[in-house]
Formats: sequence, C-alpha cells, structure tokens
Amino acid sequence: MYTKLYGWLGTLVISAAITACGNNTESALPTDTREEGTIHISADESFKPVIDAQVAVYESSYPKTKIIVHYKPEAECLKDFGVDSIRMVIATRGFTPAEEKFMTDSFKVAPKYSTVAFDAIAVLVNPTAPDSLFTVQELRDIIKGTSPKKLIPVFDGVRATSTVRYIMDSVLRGDSLGPSVVAAQTSEGVVDYVSRTPNAIGFVGVSWVGNRQDSTQLSFLQKVKIAHLESRDLEGKFVQPVQANIYVGRYPLIRRLVYNLKERHRGLGNGFASFMEGQRGQLIFRRAFLVPGTLKLNVRPTSISE
Repeated sequence: MYTKLYGWLGTLVISAAITACGNNTESALPTDTREEGTIHISADESFKPVIDAQVAVYESSYPKTKIIVHYKPEAECLKDFGVDSIRMVIATRGFTPAEEKFMTDSFKVAPKYSTVAFDAIAVLVNPTAPDSLFTVQELRDIIKGTSPKKLIPVFDGVRATSTVRYIMDSVLRGDSLGPSVVAAQTSEGVVDYVSRTPNAIGFVGVSWVGNRQDSTQLSFLQKVKIAHLESRDLEGKFVQPVQANIYVGRYPLIRRLVYNLKERHRGLGNGFASFMEGQRGQLIFRRAFLVPGTLKLNVRPTSISE
C-alpha cells in the first residue's frame, strides 16, 4: 500500500513539475506581434526628433503597440547589444562580427542591421557671428584649438556620442580634441549654448535643425545659424546640409542611420524595422529632411545658389 501510494505521489509530483516547467517556458516566450505588445529599444540621442516621429506614426497605426525608446549617447546604445531586453539599437553603424557572434551565442538570435537613412552633422554659429563659411581644415583647426579664429567648439558630450566619434574619425583623424571644447548634455543643449555665446560653434545631427516645417526646429533656427561648409565636388562653393547635398555626397559631413535588430521571433521589433524600411517610414525620413536609405529620391538640377 505504501509502495503504491508513494509511486502515485511521485508520479503526481513529476507531472506537476513538467506542467510548471511547460508554463514557465510558455510565459517566457515573447507574446508581442507586429500589431500588439510592448518592446524597449535603444537609440542615439542625436536622432531623437525623427525616431520620435517614426514611433508616433507606428503607434497611431497600431494602437495596441508601445515602443519605449531609451535615448542615450551612441556608445551607451552600443552596450545594449549585450542587453537581452533591448530589441533594437539605432545608431550610426551596424554591429561588428564579434558583436554578432556575442548576440548569437548569448541570446540565440540571428541579428540583422540595415541603413534606413542618411543624415549629416550640421555646424551651428551664433546669428551675430561674422563668419559662417568653413572648410573642413578650418573646422579641424578650430576643434584642435590651433585656429586663429578662437571659436569655442561645443558638442553633445566630449566622449561616447556619435557626433564626437564622427568628428574624431572623419575630421580630426587621430588628433585630439582641443582644450577649449565644451560639452553640452544634449543636442538641444548645443543649440542653447551657441545661441548664448557669440564665439561658439556647435555640432549637432541635422535632424535637430534641418526641418523648417517643424515648429520646435524653427524656434532653434531663430536662435542659431547653420553654417556653410566647403563642397566636396564643387570647387570654391560652400553648401549646407540639405537633402540634395547629402544625397549626392556634396556636403562633407555625412553619416548613416542604422537599426540593429535582435529579436527571436517576428514580433514588434521586426514590424517597426519593416515600417522604417517601407514607404511610409521612408517618407517620414524624407519629411524630416534626411535622405531615405531605401527610397529613391529624384534630384533635379537647379540654379538656386545657397
């Protein structure tokens, strides 16, 4: 009797354990879809205006979705390749082979990335500044602190941000930031500093100041002036970071906007990625005065001078 009772109890315990494990496994599986659920993504702060616009349109199209964006300096975003709860990282580059291997081994995902738009680094000066035309060499000297113009460079941080990384890689090319460089907390802080400091020169992503149809950016442009930089292909010409100049590579400070997706199933992350790559998402980038990465632009010759 005791043997039979013990065997029956043992079977019951094992069955309960299997059921509990099965329930835990099911509850651990993601339940979000392209049209319903909540996810967390990490995004470079310099892209905040246009990513906010993308999320707003997506969520209005699918009211049961919630995309929670954590805006950070780019280096902090890239650390989120190692955070399982972050489904997507939006930055200026895709993951490296080593980062891909880590995500594949650690999270059992097949990560992918895609360039969905191109933007540029806009150079800002105070409205009273006597000079708003610069060559890349002049910018290099100003940032290094060796220029006779004695302007104060201001960035959205002095480390970790995509703007600083771009300037270090593409403008300074191994040289160090000069002693007069000032760090603002955000891109909006750069605009504010330049507006209050006549001899300041600021560097921000063009999505913060390029959309003249946006009321917030219009208010920024009433406080600062976008400088002209020497054209890469028109000798003696100076251009601004407008769409046409970014599209044809004429403006000298161009960078990518890249999503890095790490999702185990075809859920909300995949839905948002497809949306940004699709026609509606690409039109949002175009309306934000960035250059769409997958939508062809028609550029017509014009005689209008900048």
